[in-house]
Amino acid sequence: MYLIQNIHVYAPEDLGIRDVLTGGGKILKIGERLPAEKAYGVTVIDGSGKILMPGLIDAHVHILGGGGEGGARTRTPEIMLSDIISGGVTTVVGCLGTDGCTRTMSNLLAKAKGLEEEGITTYVYTGSYQVPVRTLTGSIMDDIILLDKVVGTGEIAVSDHRSSQPTKEEFARIVADTRVGGILSGKAGLVNIHMGDGGEKLEFLRYVRRYTQIPPANMLPTHINRSRTLMNDGIDYAKNLGGYIDLTTSSDPDFLEPDEVKASCGLKLALDAGVGEEQITFSSDGQGSLPVFYPDGTLKGLGVGKVSSLYREMRDAVMEDGVPLVKALRTVTSNPAALLKLPHKGRIAEGADADLVLADDKSLVVDTVLAKGVVMVSDGRTIVRGTFEAAP
Repeated sequence: MYLIQNIHVYAPEDLGIRDVLTGGGKILKIGERLPAEKAYGVTVIDGSGKILMPGLIDAHVHILGGGGEGGARTRTPEIMLSDIISGGVTTVVGCLGTDGCTRTMSNLLAKAKGLEEEGITTYVYTGSYQVPVRTLTGSIMDDIILLDKVVGTGEIAVSDHRSSQPTKEEFARIVADTRVGGILSGKAGLVNIHMGDGGEKLEFLRYVRRYTQIPPANMLPTHINRSRTLMNDGIDYAKNLGGYIDLTTSSDPDFLEPDEVKASCGLKLALDAGVGEEQITFSSDGQGSLPVFYPDGTLKGLGVGKVSSLYREMRDAVMEDGVPLVKALRTVTSNPAALLKLPHKGRIAEGADADLVLADDKSLVVDTVLAKGVVMVSDGRTIVRGTFEAAP
């Protein structure tokens, strides 16, 4: 049990100075001047000069690794626990990407279970870039209904030279099957959609909104900030069709492509344009490859996404772009929790999971991370590591 005293709580709403008591992996009590109850083994954490935030949710992580666009040697490795928790992330949704052949749903589920055993919360999407969707049971709906960790489908690639070039009707059927699977299982039924830089932009999503009764909360297009053109189209889609947009944080801010929009700047652009703050999420594309192609489609270069970029871009939105902390924090906590239908995540509330981040109240540098009530990072140092990670 931990009692965090005298700390400024962002739930993500600003709750002011509070004490927060955790135990059994849950938030037990939020109040003022809560008693320490040291006789019951409560460890007191002094929160003076710090803020308390919910643990971050990263809804797009290549936990098995990604890539391969430059051949087998360019397949990125599996993610390690410390790569996730060091940036304040306590919940991830794993996905497959371009390669749905050498990386499979069986592998993805096994990796997700391993990370869960190491201390964080994990979910996965069924499928990969390819259409027809490669599933474990042979059916999108069956995967979502029968496999506990499967919360949706993705990442399905559209408007990209690496996609299966599906028709709009095929895409709509994927969204429909995913939604019904979610309804029957009580899960999100969310389709995570890889947006390429093709000229179609968000036309596939507009088709679903125009010709079906499926609500926008079942579709989350990601990589919206890969270009200013796509960013503007995403803003229009969110404003006029009530859609949700996801900005990718794993770009090197010092080496942005000429038309690329930094996620923190994209958030400010969207908010200033009138997009509702509840319609915007961040995800990292962590451990995925970050290929850059020449105009003829040949590979120019390759990087690796970092989950730690999620916190960096949220922080930069506040420190550099002037976005209020409450609004920036929603993109990585309560907004993805709502879309993923995870009521116990993304909030600081009594009965919620004790996924918590303590940071300096001025610099916003991470100090302490708790995942399900266990201290994983303390004084800025990762103290819990994965099974095969070397000690620091």
